[in-house]
Amino acid sequence: MNPSVSSLASAVREAPSRLGATRLVLIDGPAGSGKTTLANRLAVALGGAASAGAGTFDPARPLADDAPVQILHGDDMYEGWGGLTTLDRVLVDQVLGPLARGEAGAFRMWDWHRSARTHVIRVPARLYLVVEGVGVASRAARELASLVLYADAPWETRLERGVARDGEAMRSEWLRWHPQEDAYLQAQGVRDAADAVIDGTLPVPE
Repeated sequence: MNPSVSSLASAVREAPSRLGATRLVLIDGPAGSGKTTLANRLAVALGGAASAGAGTFDPARPLADDAPVQILHGDDMYEGWGGLTTLDRVLVDQVLGPLARGEAGAFRMWDWHRSARTHVIRVPARLYLVVEGVGVASRAARELASLVLYADAPWETRLERGVARDGEAMRSEWLRWHPQEDAYLQAQGVRDAADAVIDGTLPVPE
C-alpha cells in the first residue's frame, strides 16, 4: 500500500530544510511511473498549485515570487534524449547550488521541438521546491533534499503509458531511453536512498 499524499506532505513539513530555508522534495524513478502526477498532488497538499507539465512554462505568466511551492520538471532540464547524464549541470549547478548559497536559481528550459534552450525559468527561494524527473535524486542533489521519493512501475506499463502520451512514433526513443535510465538510476543508488518507494500501479490515497 502506498503512503498517502497527506502523510508525505506532513513528512516534508517536519523534515529539516537542507537548502537554505527551502524544503526540497525530489521525486525520481523511471519514465512513466507516475512522478508528475505525484508532484502535482504533493504541491497542492503543501499549499501550492499544480503544474501543467514539462514544456508548458509561459514567460509571460511566471510563478509569483511569493508562491509557497514551485515544481520543476526534469524534462525541462535534459538536453533531449541523451541529456540524462548531464542533468546535474542544470539542476545542481544552476538551481540547487545558488539556492544553497542564498541566491536565486535559474535555468533555460529545453524545448524538445526546437532542440534548443529557450525561456529562462527563475527559481527563487520558496518554502518548498518539488523536482520530478528521471535522475533528479542524484547523489549530489539528494544531499540537499528534505524528502526523496522513488516512483516505480513495470517496464511494460511504463512503455504503454509513454507511447499513449507521446505517440507511436516515439516508441523507438522510449526503447532507447530504457537501458540508459536503468543504468543511471542504479549507478546513483536512487531507489535504495529513497525515503519512500511509490508503486505507480496502485492508488496513492489523499
